[in-house]
Formats: sequence, C-alpha cells, structure tokens
Amino acid sequence: MPSSAFEVRGRTAVITGGSRGMGLAVARQLAEKGANVVIVARDEAKLLESLAYVKEGATGSGGQRFHQIRADLTSPSEAVRVLDEVASWNGGNAPDIVWCCAGSSYPTLFVDTPVFEFQAQMDQNFFTGLYMAHAAMRQWLRRAHHSPTATSTASVEKPGAQPTKACLTRHLIFTSSFVAFFSFAGYSPYSPSKAALRSLSDTLSQEVNLYAAANPEEPKIRLHTIFPAGILSEGYEAENRIKSDLTKLLEAGDTPLTPDVIAARSIKGLESGQELITTDFLTGLVKRSMLSGSLRGGFLRGCVDWILAGLLAIVMVFVRGDFDKKVRDWGTKFGASGMKTGGNGSA
Repeated sequence: MPSSAFEVRGRTAVITGGSRGMGLAVARQLAEKGANVVIVARDEAKLLESLAYVKEGATGSGGQRFHQIRADLTSPSEAVRVLDEVASWNGGNAPDIVWCCAGSSYPTLFVDTPVFEFQAQMDQNFFTGLYMAHAAMRQWLRRAHHSPTATSTASVEKPGAQPTKACLTRHLIFTSSFVAFFSFAGYSPYSPSKAALRSLSDTLSQEVNLYAAANPEEPKIRLHTIFPAGILSEGYEAENRIKSDLTKLLEAGDTPLTPDVIAARSIKGLESGQELITTDFLTGLVKRSMLSGSLRGGFLRGCVDWILAGLLAIVMVFVRGDFDKKVRDWGTKFGASGMKTGGNGSA
C-alpha cells in the first residue's frame, strides 16, 4: 500500500483553537497517531484541562511530548511568539504541521448584527488563520535558508533510514466551512470570513510551488482547507441561542456531526492527499460546483468533479430558488425579524 500523504508519528503539530470542539478532537486524534502536540487557545484553565485529555491519547511508545500555549491569535505578533516558543520547546525545530481551528460563529441577520461583530468575525475566523500561516511560512522558509539540516523533528522510519517524502512535507491546514461554498440568510457576519480563508488557501497553494522550486532540497509545504458543516459543540449550542428561526429553517436539512467525527474525516482526507476536504456528502457535492480555479487533485479527480459540477449547476438553481421562496414566504408570514414572534416589523 502507498504510504500516507499525512504521516504524523514523531512529528510536531500545532493546533490553534485546540482547547475545545474540533481543535481538541484533532489534537487528541493526532496524539493517538503518535504526534507531538501543541495546543493554543486563550483560556489558560481550559488549556490545561484539554492538554490532560490530549495526553491520554498518547500511543505509549515513549518519546511523545505535549505542550500548551495561551495566546490571542487576533494579534499578528502573538502568532510569531507562539511559533517561536514552539521552536524553542521543540529543540530549535519548527513545527511540521500547523492546523488552524480557532474561530467562532455569530449567525444573525445582517441588520441585527452589531457592526463591531463583522470585524470580530474577520479577526477570529480569517485573521487568526492568516497570521498563523504568515508566521509559519516565514519560519519555515527562514529556517530553510539558515538551518538546512533542521528539516523535520523526526523520521517515521526505522532508526538510520532515510525520511520519507511524506515525512519531509510540512502541512498548513485551514478550517473553513460549508458556507464558504453556499451561504444563506443569517450567516452574513460569518460566511465572508470563511470564504476569505478558502481564497487565501487557493493563492498560497500556488505560491508554495515557487518556494519548492527555489529550494528543491528543502521540505515542501502543502496547503489544505477543511470544510465542515454543523459541528456539535459548545459553540454550536451558543450559536443556536442567537440564530434566527428563519436560519434554523433554512439549515434544517443539515445534520451536525460530533467534533470527533469531523476530525477523523478531516485526517482521513489529509492522509489520502486531498487539499480541499469536506466531511459530509452534501458539502462534497456543493464544493464541486464552486471549485473554479481551486486545486482538484489531478486529472481523474478533476474529471469526476467536472461531471458532478455539471449536475450540481442544474440542481443548485432549484436549491437557491427553494431557499429564496422560503425566505419570501417567511417575510410574508412573520415579518422581517427572522423570528416567528417578530410580527410584521420592518428592518
């Protein structure tokens, strides 16, 4: 069998938003696969509690290490500090994997959203990823020039064997959302930030080719983006408390998945070499209708995507029409508040 495209045993992974939800599930599952794990979040007490849970997943083979860092990643200097601390903790070596899970959703109708929340959503969901990506790539590329021997924290092969190509690949992973492909009423504060992450990933996936060509002896960098739909977590419960009844109606067909399932499906996609990874069938279909110039994973996969995208182009006309009709019918019956008890008020 071919080796995994995402080998993590003996390697060092940094997970932002790693104290809860999907980030915590990712950290635990990477620990179970033999990775050294650093989790990053803002709540110190929650970090310590979550780190203990991650450690419980260690393989028991010895040598695994775990660490937590408190940081507010909406500041670019904090991203630099985090990765410098990781390198120091990691014997002078940069991490091999940076997985950006930090973020939150504020799903409210556009005119009901406090204006500062739009900036907050971009800070939490887009800029935290961008700052970590910028800091990680600068660290990786700087070390490629000044410390060519420090290419990976460990080999996954037997002692004395040459590291595999997968082992010498560094991975930068963003966490986007279904709404980066198809948004709807109630997600105007949130969906632009996730769509921006997808666009950033598309751009960087080209730029890393430049760096690989210029430094052919150095570890390659691969860009990946995960697109989960609903995730059953503390955040999901908080979202539902502020979400309009109209938004709940429109997403009624979505069955939220647990963080563990999302993490497992994401890691499986990474291991198979995918760059744009969906975690449920519906999101996978919608993704294919929106790929445009995004990476498709080769000719054959591109052909399959083309066929499905052709079908989805027809289907999505009816899906969008259905959503529009539901929104109009709601306005006629309940008014503009998005809530059943909102009466016939206007914006």
